Amino acid sequence: MSSSRLQLAALTLAVGLFTGQAAHAANEQYFPLQSYRVGPYAAGGSGFFGGFIDYLQDVNAHGGVNGVKLTWSECETEYVVEKGVECYERLKKGLNGAPAAATNPLSVGIAYATLERSTADKIPLITINHGRTDSTDGSVFPYVFPLQLNPYSEVSAIVNYIGQQSGGLSKLKGKKIVVLYHGSPYGKETIPVIDILAKKYGFEATQIEVPHPGNEQQSQWLNIRRIQPDWVILRGWGVMNPVALKTAKKVGFPANHIIGNIWSNSEEDAAPAGDAAKGFISITTHPSGTNFPVLQDIKKNVVDAGKGNLSDPKRFGTVYYNLGVVNGILNVEAVRVAQAKYGKRPLTGEEVRWGFEHLNIDNKRLTELGALGLVQPLKLSCSDHEGGGAVRFQQWDGSKWNVISNWIQADRALLRPIIETSAQQYAKEKGITPRNCKIEK
Repeated sequence: MSSSRLQLAALTLAVGLFTGQAAHAANEQYFPLQSYRVGPYAAGGSGFFGGFIDYLQDVNAHGGVNGVKLTWSECETEYVVEKGVECYERLKKGLNGAPAAATNPLSVGIAYATLERSTADKIPLITINHGRTDSTDGSVFPYVFPLQLNPYSEVSAIVNYIGQQSGGLSKLKGKKIVVLYHGSPYGKETIPVIDILAKKYGFEATQIEVPHPGNEQQSQWLNIRRIQPDWVILRGWGVMNPVALKTAKKVGFPANHIIGNIWSNSEEDAAPAGDAAKGFISITTHPSGTNFPVLQDIKKNVVDAGKGNLSDPKRFGTVYYNLGVVNGILNVEAVRVAQAKYGKRPLTGEEVRWGFEHLNIDNKRLTELGALGLVQPLKLSCSDHEGGGAVRFQQWDGSKWNVISNWIQADRALLRPIIETSAQQYAKEKGITPRNCKIEK
């Protein structure tokens, strides 16, 4: 080949590559996934990211978001903070020209470690049902969203339920409540607010740590037997949950007085404990099951088409899987809302952030999405990055979860000043000037 032909071929290739990349960027929105599918927390990670990816596939089966197809790639973190940060840096610039919409690490430790990076890079950090509680205040944390339920709301709602079961919050005075928590940033997040709630309602709170990963709890449960609490709040994760239930049975503590938090509430948490889990109660922001129209649509377009992400199809419709679907719905809705303002095209992280802050999902919209009863109505704003704050309670009957309560709201009036004080302290430490949410639209 002559020199001129070589130059022409190189030019053609370059143009082709550029054109292809531009076309890709023009039509796709990217979701970087810091996932984990191995290790002691694999059940939660594989279920959550399986549901998330299957929902994205289902949206694509319907043509994407206003014609913009969704794309994603995974980076295995093993729930290790350092690996999560490496994955963030590797994925944050997008994929083949498609811009990153948001990150969803499903890890409090990784969320803490990437919070400032996400803010500097202007990419939303989504911590659905977990995360740093004071990031609820968007005036200080503009790029962090503890969607639906922050950790303080979680324990507040549980205390409200215990009060309800006791005949009223005034009956909590003198009760004994033990909180058994995972020895990680996630597990320790609620220590301060539990002490505040104990002081407000007059119950005796004892907080006991279980070191990661939680496969040995004999001494902790012997301590619980000595204390003889009225209730145990289980803030577990992964293997810690079935081990807790089995050990509780060994020391004679009744499962129907153990309340699991949002990360102790799946089939994978209860079923491995066998008979020891029967009667176990937990909270949930979303029920398990496959009868919701959106789940049936995923089944038709993704699962039955052989494209499902789960390696075990029997996990379709479980609590962790459905949370992934819920997370997918909220991420995609943020893109859709932001497109209404910025145009029907792939968006920058900064533009998608605007979409999250303007989510307003009522029952009418949930019906349109096929998710009525699966997702709670949600309204976010500049100052409120949580938006929900309610849970329902479910009980394990030995083979499945049954919902046993209506929505129970956290005491958001009590929590809000605590959240704002903590956020303002963070702003002072970091030299951040809070946004004026009263003038932002």
